[in-house]
Amino acid sequence: LASTHNKELRSASDRLQAHFPRFVLRMSNQVCAKMPVLFCAHGGGPMPLLGGMGQEKYRDHFKEFQSFLPAVPAAIVVISAHWEEKSVTVMSNEKTKLLYDYGGFPPEAYEITYPAPGAPEVAERIRGLLAKMNCKEVKNRGLDHGVFVPMKIGWADANIPTLQVSLLRSLDPREHLELGRALAPLRDQRVLLLGSGLTFHNMEAVFASMRGAPMPETVDRAASFDAWLCETCTKSSTQRGADGGLSEREKRLEAWEKAPHARFCHPREEHLIPLLVCAGAAGEDAGEVIWKDTAGFSHSAFCFR
Repeated sequence: LASTHNKELRSASDRLQAHFPRFVLRMSNQVCAKMPVLFCAHGGGPMPLLGGMGQEKYRDHFKEFQSFLPAVPAAIVVISAHWEEKSVTVMSNEKTKLLYDYGGFPPEAYEITYPAPGAPEVAERIRGLLAKMNCKEVKNRGLDHGVFVPMKIGWADANIPTLQVSLLRSLDPREHLELGRALAPLRDQRVLLLGSGLTFHNMEAVFASMRGAPMPETVDRAASFDAWLCETCTKSSTQRGADGGLSEREKRLEAWEKAPHARFCHPREEHLIPLLVCAGAAGEDAGEVIWKDTAGFSHSAFCFR
């Protein structure tokens, strides 16, 4: 009986969500189980939206997002590789706009639209959760391509309130694990946390491979790091100490530079760091690989639930 009642509540909530997303946000903790945490591979610039060879794999990845969720999110908070600030900063726009943070693409790349509503109420909640981190607020920044590219396919109707939280310019692993921990309570309020980056981001190696087949040793390096990362996220112990200390998974991610070929895969780590935020928000939840590309340089995506 209780199970049937919960299903009816979720069904009613989903119908309300389509027309009154902010109302559902206020009642979310009464009608839905905890949201998982997702980390996606957002592809290269706007290419997954423009199409072309090799892009369908990313589109298929984005189309699967909703299959991992227990219900329609009341809001989506994205931590993208493409926004860094000195202090962690939250976007509080009433209405979103887009930031075309790329260059050299055809005109249609600058005509993409994604008119999702903003989520100022969630932004206010985040500022409270991050008060000890001296959280700042901005109202005029656009959603960057790490947000609108995957979401335009994952939630094509653009009806879910959406906002971003920045990375810290320091890219310090421990600080970003702590950022994820601080954001974790949003999961119980039907808010989806979505990390957006790439687990391989050596652009020199990528451009070299575009001029010819990638060298076997570079492919092997990427595969070795990807294997370490998948093992870390899915098989390491997630149990935290009684004092709230780092779990084995968090310790391994904090020391990611010691992984095989880590600096080859990430000469600069901004595309990896959103995954650390996700792992911090995941707490003791298990991780699973939900997508993997092994054509060329191996890279993966994860769900924690």
